Amino acid sequence: MTVFANINLFVTDNADMKYDEAPLLPPERLADAAALGAKLARLRKARRMRQQDAAGRAGISRSTAVLIEKGDPGRTLAQLLRYLHAIAPGRTLLDLMLDKDPSLDALSEREETKRVRPLSDAELRKLDF
Repeated sequence: MTVFANINLFVTDNADMKYDEAPLLPPERLADAAALGAKLARLRKARRMRQQDAAGRAGISRSTAVLIEKGDPGRTLAQLLRYLHAIAPGRTLLDLMLDKDPSLDALSEREETKRVRPLSDAELRKLDF
């Protein structure tokens, strides 16, 4: 009986181990994972949502949300989809990858630097006191 208990303990310990997926992927796929994470982070910021709130709505921890936004390839597809749904319900992964969200346009608009024209000589003289 003790043999089975030891084997069961060994199997349980093995099942709880997490593996680093990064060495198993070619560099192009790691770049894809990073791009997906960056797009999720940008969408969350465009929607003006805190990372902690998005994670709570998705039913994941904030540390998992951090890993998702960093592009960790070890996160599951279900976690990614839940996180996307928590940020933008009804949006698909394709929408995310194609930047098809009005809030992203609004964020780009806010981020754009506005050109300021130089003052004319008359306007400068008015300001000089």
